[in-house]
Amino acid sequence: MEHSRAIAHVDLDAFFASVEQMDDPSCAGLPVLVGGSGGRSVVAAASYEARAFGCRSAMPMREALRRCPQAIVRAPRLRRYSGLSRAFLEVLQTFSPAVEPLALDEAFVDLTGTERLLGAPAQTAAAIPERVFVVTGLRCSVGLAPNKFVAKIASDLRKPRGIVVVGADEVMEFLAPLDIARMWGVGPVAEERFRRYGYRTFADLQGASESQVRADLGDAGDHAWQLARGIDARAVRSPGGRKSIGQEETFETDVAELERLRVVLLGQIETVAIQLRQRGFAARTITLKVRTGDFRTMTRRTTRATATSVSSELWSDVRELFAAWVSSSHAPLRLIGVSVSALEQQSDSEALFVDPIVERQRRLDGACDRVRARFGRGAVRRAAIDVREPQ
Repeated sequence: MEHSRAIAHVDLDAFFASVEQMDDPSCAGLPVLVGGSGGRSVVAAASYEARAFGCRSAMPMREALRRCPQAIVRAPRLRRYSGLSRAFLEVLQTFSPAVEPLALDEAFVDLTGTERLLGAPAQTAAAIPERVFVVTGLRCSVGLAPNKFVAKIASDLRKPRGIVVVGADEVMEFLAPLDIARMWGVGPVAEERFRRYGYRTFADLQGASESQVRADLGDAGDHAWQLARGIDARAVRSPGGRKSIGQEETFETDVAELERLRVVLLGQIETVAIQLRQRGFAARTITLKVRTGDFRTMTRRTTRATATSVSSELWSDVRELFAAWVSSSHAPLRLIGVSVSALEQQSDSEALFVDPIVERQRRLDGACDRVRARFGRGAVRRAAIDVREPQ
């Protein structure tokens, strides 16, 4: 394979729904939807039996039940899913120490250099699903390719229970007939832009020059041109710890009142800041996520020069992101959330070089955290931070 690399992408099939079917045999072979029962709930997962009726994840539960009224609806059980996810990852780590989780139900596994112990990577890829099933009771699909991009596409092509192996000399031919929507990161808006310039399949991009694609698509053109040829040098990176921390809320009815949205954001970023400090981390990147009533999802992010876990500093960044969104595309929201990433281990020595005001805020955060630890989360609620739009 390309540069002697062999990367597997392993994806549990209809994870949440499959867990519900496994734990309750009376659901086996029947359409199952996992999600809330509220009027504005969305489908977190749909079994393959439900997908046959057009149900899918992120669809409003009301619409899914209209398409499949006989579906069995189960509330999510995140603790159960998390436990099985850990078992799933532990299985993958028996094949290679280089395992990079993408979500609870999927991960990359670098099989490069495992031939002497495990045999050919294709043989190992074929062995993974059986081992996963024995340990977890769940089925999975596997894509094996020279890199992460192609492996992820491959794992999705023959679900459920599919195994697709793509050799280095087969990558271009493998990708060519695929719809451009299969390109990782291409959503509906980007897809429309690709199609506007005549790029409907990977073959269309493969047949264009790099300069032409760049002229058509801008800065994203170079990356798209490379991906269309299956060029992806990213390494499989085992997490050294948590990559991000976030909070989000889905509303029962769309919310247009800016003050209410700001108060929700304040509570979310305060929770995130507390979790950062509890884990000894600081964050450099702050992301705002909003979803409108017509299911358009938008994100805005900012990256700080230095990492922080100070509540007031994080809130200042969130306020600016929210104000920028309000000024450009304010619409009633179904969901709002914040997350922090680019996490760094926090060091006590960092306090030597901070602004005195920030240091006072840091000490205030520490005092509040100690009160919460003794008397509970509700013992201290932050009310001193101005929730109004920044001037």
